[in-house]
Amino acid sequence: MKIVFLAPFGIRPKGTVIARMLPLASELQILGHEVTVIVPPYTNPEDSGITEIVQGVRLVNVLLPSGGKAMGALQLAWRMFRSARAEKADLVHLFKPKGYGGLAAMLHLSLQRLGLRLPPLFLDSDDWEGKGGMNDLHSYSTLEKWLFAFQEGWLSKRAVGVSVASRELQRLTTQAGVAPERICYLPNCVSEITPGDGRHVREKFGIRPEVPVLLLYTRFFEFDQERLYRIFAGILSGVSGVRFLVVGKGRNREEERLTAAARKMGFDAALIMAGWIAPQEIPDYLAAASVAIYPMDDTLVNRSKCPAKLTELLLAGLPVVADRVGQTAEYIVDTVSGILCSPGDTEQMVDRTVWLLQEPEANRKLASEGRRSLLERFNWREAAQNLDHFYRSLANP
Repeated sequence: MKIVFLAPFGIRPKGTVIARMLPLASELQILGHEVTVIVPPYTNPEDSGITEIVQGVRLVNVLLPSGGKAMGALQLAWRMFRSARAEKADLVHLFKPKGYGGLAAMLHLSLQRLGLRLPPLFLDSDDWEGKGGMNDLHSYSTLEKWLFAFQEGWLSKRAVGVSVASRELQRLTTQAGVAPERICYLPNCVSEITPGDGRHVREKFGIRPEVPVLLLYTRFFEFDQERLYRIFAGILSGVSGVRFLVVGKGRNREEERLTAAARKMGFDAALIMAGWIAPQEIPDYLAAASVAIYPMDDTLVNRSKCPAKLTELLLAGLPVVADRVGQTAEYIVDTVSGILCSPGDTEQMVDRTVWLLQEPEANRKLASEGRRSLLERFNWREAAQNLDHFYRSLANP
């Protein structure tokens, strides 16, 4: 089959296209399909109008329009629709039911209902967008929030099939009236990679090889910031000499707040704020750590998401202490491939992290089993095979 993926945004600097769409596209091509990714490169406007090959997949950056935001949105959606139609695809798969790609998909389905011969359209959802979801985390306008929530409901009910990245999204999609046979559970997966080398990262920050390093790899929005401060302070009181390596960038000056709290609570000398790291450098930063924590509040947006960062931590061979929220319990079997804590239980996360930092044999076993289990149960090759079966069961090209 010839397949078109409609991307939600550009390939840089965001990671959705790289982390989810391209691995699926690559594996589908190994199965004999031809996949083209149509991209609205508003996040990387320097690529406007450029066609490139990324990880063996043809990626078409549509030409960005000029003009105001509203008219520009309609033009960009129209150009995405035209680019997809020009591919003469057997099916189209939209990733994220919102924005420019969502408008292009709505036009596709509307014209199809009017009698225009167009390929079947599938939808992929990796976040809950509406009330209680991503709408609440972004500074969208009232109109944008209404539009994104409307698109999510309208598209899921009219797409031929819906792939979902989490069990919670599977439940919500079924609750919205989509028949179970039209839903494909498609969590974020991994492929085998060469582990990073953390030695030069430790040298950069003056961390000796024997010093324990606790990693927080985050965008900060998934948990209560005050709780994080208590976790760090508690771990330092239990493990003298530990260093806290924080990799990632927040939206609302969380780094500044963390630094201020560190000074106030006495863990500033242990804190290393690495900030945003280029994707090719991240494996080395993960390899510099001894243990990682993955705190998550029990909210709808967290239950719905499929945390790609958690898969990166497990793939890097790091033992992880995470809150039992949503997909974390899919990826981690408690005390076997990681440690799960009751959501919001600060003392439990502190105690289990301290224990893991002090028990090298348990650390090694959890790290090894976490990586093995992830590669066995959540790999892109099997995910693409499942998606291929899902396409064939519903599309009949």
